[in-house]
This record gives sequence, structure tokens and C-alpha cells, in this order.
Amino acid sequence: MDAFTYFMPTKVVFGRDCVRAQGALLKELGAHALIVTGRSSQRNGALFDVLSALSANGQAATVFDRVSPNPTVACVREGVALLNAAGADFLVAIGGGSPMDAAKAIATLAVQPRSDEEIFTGGYADSALPMAHVPTTAGTGSEVTPYSILTNDRKQTKTSISSPAMFPRLAFLDGKYMRELPTMSAVNTALDAFSHAAEGMLSRNATPMSDMLARESLRILYPLLARTAGELTLEERDGLLYASMLAGMTIAQSGTTAVHGMGYPLTYFYHIDHGRANGLLLGETLRLCARKKVPALNNILSACGDTLEGVCATMDKLLGRREDIPAARLEEFAAGVSEKHVKKSAYEPTREEVRAIYFGSFPDAK
Repeated sequence: MDAFTYFMPTKVVFGRDCVRAQGALLKELGAHALIVTGRSSQRNGALFDVLSALSANGQAATVFDRVSPNPTVACVREGVALLNAAGADFLVAIGGGSPMDAAKAIATLAVQPRSDEEIFTGGYADSALPMAHVPTTAGTGSEVTPYSILTNDRKQTKTSISSPAMFPRLAFLDGKYMRELPTMSAVNTALDAFSHAAEGMLSRNATPMSDMLARESLRILYPLLARTAGELTLEERDGLLYASMLAGMTIAQSGTTAVHGMGYPLTYFYHIDHGRANGLLLGETLRLCARKKVPALNNILSACGDTLEGVCATMDKLLGRREDIPAARLEEFAAGVSEKHVKKSAYEPTREEVRAIYFGSFPDAK
């Protein structure tokens, strides 16, 4: 067995009403919370529960609820300014990937100031304000990863920043916050989690531990995937949330692959939801893995309990009609995929194979 490391410092609290039942855990984080969220947390009850827990602890709170999908540097700057003005010393993120990613960047830049030009250059120290995360979608797994994905307007894409300090100290997981989640959000976030688990196994950085987490994620997630287009029980939502967390733990160790890098321009230029963008590209990627006889593919299919074409058919049904993207744009996207994402992939697609994935994923492109 090859040598590997495993590091996942987030304390996970899972279960119904866990924020209220174990909100005292927030006391250890600080005296004043900046709550980073979107507007939906007021409707699903998560914000109320967090505020109630903080109040019971005698902790102050300031709410920053202007996080939009695919957070920008400007959004993060606004959050840092509000945190400083309020005198907050820790953060609570409530929502899907966007609030959680924004919170990580705010927590880091609050103690490691950088210019706009330096934000995406890497080299962050292991230093950030403490965080607790409360996911209200089952997809990103950001509550257990050290990554923050931000819109990079200079490069016209999305870019990850990372530091071990970006792992949240606490994560509270309760499927009740997803009861009113719109169907398309449930579908897209589940596709995101599925992509994380599959890509984690297809990464050159996969380890025995990350593969174990990915297999368990797929075992739970795949039977629920098709059901996301219909009515889900609360218990099924719990299952999706748990599987999403396991997939997040997977990529915290392994990272993602070329699928993510290829999906970013679809989101940046065509506003395609991140999870959907991954799903659109994943079928053709798995078929490429079959042609290249990538060993991890059999493990993915075994965990799903389905054939390759069965998995692709399940995703195709969820994805529905593909977006109309001109062939010329697909050519540009194929040429622009970073070598970093390609090299991290066990299937290491050539430039022509990257192009084939794009055009196979959008077969009507003209």
C-alpha cells in the first residue's frame, strides 16, 4: 500500500435539531459571529436556529445575507468590511456552496489581507478566523473541505483558494433545512456530490481512505439520485446530506479532476449551475475512462450497483435538454482547460479528448 496522509479536523454534528441541541459548541469559537448566508436561510429556519443558539450562549451576531451564487471578490471584500466594522471574531456560514465558500474567504482574508491581484496566487498561511458551517443543500460538501471557490473575473473562470485553516471547526448537518429546496436545486446539488465522489476516485491523489469515503458516498447517493427530481422524504434528504458530506471529505483528500476545470467556463459564461455543469460533462468523462481502462471506473460502478450506460442514462434523465452552446465556444473552452486539472486526473485527457468530452456532452453544438 502506498503511503498517504489523512487530515479532516472538522467536528461534524449530524441529526435532527442539532443546531439547537448542541449550539453550546459555538461558545468555543468566539464572542461575536458574522453569519454569512443568502436570503433562503430565513425561509428554511436555519438562520432562526443559529441566532437562537448564539443568543442562548450570550454571543452577539451580525448577519451578512448578500451572498449571491458564485461569490465574487467584491462580495468577499464586503463581508470582510462588515466583519471588521462589527468587531466579529468568528463566522457561521449557512447555505449552499456559495455562502460557505464566501465565509472561508472572508475568514482567511480578515487575517491575511491581500490585494485583488494576489488573492488567487496561493501560498496562504495556516491562519483564519474560526468557522462553523450549516449546509442547507446536499451537494458541495464545503462544510468539510479546505477550499473556497470564487469567481475570477481576471481569468474569466472560477478559481479555488485553499489553506488547512479553511476547514471549518464545526459542521451542523440537519436535513430539515432542505424540506423546501426547489427540485432543480436538489437535482443540481446531488449531481455535484456525485461528481465529487466519482472524481475523487478518478484523481491521481486518491488514497485508500478517500476511496473508502467515496464508495460509501456513492452507495448511499446513487439510489437517491433519480429520486431528486420528485418528492423526497425527510429521511432521504438526510441521506443525501450525509452522502454529500462524505463526498466532500473525499475531495478534501484527493481534490477533483478535469471535470471541474472544464465545468467552470460553463458556469462563468453561461451561468450553468456548478453541479449541473459537472453532470453535463461527467458521462462522457466516464466513457473515456472505460476506453482507457482506468481501474477506478469499475470501483465507481460497483459502488453504484449499475453499469456505465445505466449511470449515464440516470444522469441524462436528470439533466434533460442540453444548453445551446456554439461549437466555436466549445473549441475555446477546450483550448483553455488548465494543465493542472488535466494532470490531476487518472484518465489524463489529451487536448483532443478534452475537446471530445465537450462536444460529446453538447452533441447539437453548431
